[in-house]
Amino acid sequence: MSTATKTLILASAVATAVAGMTSTAAAQGNVKCFGVSLAGENDCAAGPGTTCAGTSTVDYQGNAWTLVPEGTCETMELPAQADGTPRQGSLEELDRDLPA
Repeated sequence: MSTATKTLILASAVATAVAGMTSTAAAQGNVKCFGVSLAGENDCAAGPGTTCAGTSTVDYQGNAWTLVPEGTCETMELPAQADGTPRQGSLEELDRDLPA
């Protein structure tokens, strides 16, 4: 499967998850997952100079998070980094894929 296809599938999954969220999302077993959202599709925390939701500027930005169902963050399939290093979501902020 091509990287573009994987990215489209992930974007669709994230968009579906975001669309289904309510203000009680955290109480429903969702957790903050860093480094999994596409640019402009994060829920919050996108580093210095950003305000919150939708302000990440890089795909899979390590300091931006998206709410995901508990237990899925660290097992989501993500495309590898440009150098071939595998990407993985994290329950804590990551120091990777940060804007230049």
